[in-house]
Amino acid sequence: MTRVKICGISEAAYALAAAEAGADFIGLVFAPSKRQVTVDKAGEIILALKRLPSPPLAVGVFVNTPAHEVNRIAECCRLDWVQLSGDESWEYCKDIERPIIKAIHVPNWKHEEETLDDLSIGHKLLKGRAFICLLDSHVEGSYGGTGQTFDWGLAGQVSQRFPVIIAGGLSPENVGQAIKLVRPWGVDVSSGVETEGVKDVAKIKAFIRAVKKADKERQKQGLRTKKAEEDGR
Repeated sequence: MTRVKICGISEAAYALAAAEAGADFIGLVFAPSKRQVTVDKAGEIILALKRLPSPPLAVGVFVNTPAHEVNRIAECCRLDWVQLSGDESWEYCKDIERPIIKAIHVPNWKHEEETLDDLSIGHKLLKGRAFICLLDSHVEGSYGGTGQTFDWGLAGQVSQRFPVIIAGGLSPENVGQAIKLVRPWGVDVSSGVETEGVKDVAKIKAFIRAVKKADKERQKQGLRTKKAEEDGR
C-alpha cells in the first residue's frame, strides 16, 4: 500500500477532506512559504483531526530551523512526525525528538550512487529511529512545493534499497505512473492538488483515488506474475 501525504494544508476543512478521502499524512508548513501556518493555526488543524476515529498523522515541515525550536513546536502542536526540508545534516537529525522525514533534493545531474551513499550514512546514524527519506526536486532557491518533477528512474533505483516518499510535480494525472515506475513507500503532493494556489478538494480526492487504483493494478500484476511462475514450475 502506497502511503499518501497531502502537504501544505492551511485550513482544517482541507485537512478533514483529505482525511475523509484516505490520506495517511497531513503536512503543515512552518517554514517561510505561501503555505506557511502559525503554531496556533497548526494546533487548530491538528485538534480537528484528532477528533476523528482514525486520523491521518500530522507532519510539521521545517527548513533550517534550530532543533530545539522544532522540538518545541512539535510538542506544542502534538505533531506525529517532523519533516526536515532544508540543508539539515544527519547529525542534526539526531537531536530531533519526533520521527523524521528527511527531504533530499535531487538535481537532474545527480547519480543514484551519490543518493544511495548519502542515505546509507543517514540510516546508519539514525539506526533504531523512526525515519524515512523523501526525494524531491532540486530547484534553486526553493525547498519544496515547486510542482516540478525529477528523474523517477533514480527514485526507482533508490526505492529498491530504502523505503522512500517521492514528491515534486505529482498530480492526479501522473501519480499512477510514478507508483508503477518507482514503487515508493509513499507519495507527497502539494501544488498538484491546488487550483490557483488554493487546495482543491476534488483534486485531493482524485489524487488519492489514482493512488489506490495504481496499488490495485500493482497487486493484480503481482498475482499474475506469481501464477505464471507457479505454472512454469
